[in-house]
Amino acid sequence: MQVSGIRRTFSGGVSVLDGLDLDVAAGSFVALVGPSGCGKSTLLRLVAGLDRPDAGTLTFSPPLDHIPGARTPIAFVFQDAHLLPWRSVLDNVALPLELAGVPAPERHASAHALLKEVGLGDATSRYPAQLSGGMRMRVSLARALVTRPRLLLLDEPFAALDELTRNRLDDQLLALWKELGMTVLFVTHSLSEAAYLAERVVVLSRRPARVMLDQRLALPPERLPALRADPGFAREMGRLLQALEQGEAA
Repeated sequence: MQVSGIRRTFSGGVSVLDGLDLDVAAGSFVALVGPSGCGKSTLLRLVAGLDRPDAGTLTFSPPLDHIPGARTPIAFVFQDAHLLPWRSVLDNVALPLELAGVPAPERHASAHALLKEVGLGDATSRYPAQLSGGMRMRVSLARALVTRPRLLLLDEPFAALDELTRNRLDDQLLALWKELGMTVLFVTHSLSEAAYLAERVVVLSRRPARVMLDQRLALPPERLPALRADPGFAREMGRLLQALEQGEAA
């Protein structure tokens, strides 16, 4: 995916993105961090086609709709799980396939398989009100992945969770990324989460956003919980923090 010269200005003349460039290789995991309101979520919405840029281009190579095996080329996981309260966990996850006209036996089998992947294989008949916050986000993640997307966009999906739950979900997300081979663009305010999850972290300045640092992390590809206590992890965190502070002051 290539973002070239993207500009987006909102009402009142508020310029959020002003000529932003970003390349994301197929199959990679890239994290976006930056000050609040700098345009991270706006960029995700533009990539997803939920908003239109005022100028610039978004290019996918190959075009997402030409990739075999992807029922839906892009999936989006938001900050809130946005589950339908009147549908069971299984039916919430199966909803994208239902909307695509997939027969009930096939969509339920796919949904059940994803729920097992995220550790909720025994919760298929429950309803959202019966779930914890972490469980609801796992359902949301399973729903996004049930169509086998080629590009997964996540906008601070675990921000409201306690640290232990967030760490567990980070590990599950990494496992699913490796298994499914999708491209991931992940927005977070947590430098620790960004460094733990991503192969590459892009630090944006305050708005209008520009790239302050585009860092491929010098960390082992196998991310295990002990990595967070590694001196190399602390060094990478220091680089990211310095760039973030410079972006705040820019």
